[in-house]
Amino acid sequence: MGKIVPGRMTAAYQGPLVVFVIGMRINRWRQIGKWWPLTRLMEPMIAELKADPESGFLGAETMLSGLRTVVLLQYWRDFDSLETYARARDKRHWPAWAAFNKAVGKDGSVGVFHETYVVADRGSETVYVNMPAFGLGKVGGLVPATGSREAARSRMKGEAEG
Repeated sequence: MGKIVPGRMTAAYQGPLVVFVIGMRINRWRQIGKWWPLTRLMEPMIAELKADPESGFLGAETMLSGLRTVVLLQYWRDFDSLETYARARDKRHWPAWAAFNKAVGKDGSVGVFHETYVVADRGSETVYVNMPAFGLGKVGGLVPATGSREAARSRMKGEAEG
């Protein structure tokens, strides 16, 4: 848990990025031998990515959606970096994906999903109120979000607030 930053803030991050949402849903609680190993795979992958600044990985947040679904929100410099990591035979993702397919496959005990969003420069807008650094704000740092209700539109255009 990070220190709460009082007030209204926005991410200082500027430039294009890729938002990658990946997660799993436990469909059959009693089949712990199917879903528990999957829960243990992501942390070593994130550690591997954090240790390699050249990977293009910018940061991640883990969230729960209800009682069955774990979501990992990742930020990447570009799609090529994400794809390179996903397909690299010498990195942790590829063998983890192969092991999942072998152990679970299509048996329905565990669901997995991902969504990928390519965000153009000035194609995102953020607001954090009384929050620790989170998401894109943790990746790029926080700055005060000032101005009127129209400030979101100004931030999207990269205009100065006032």
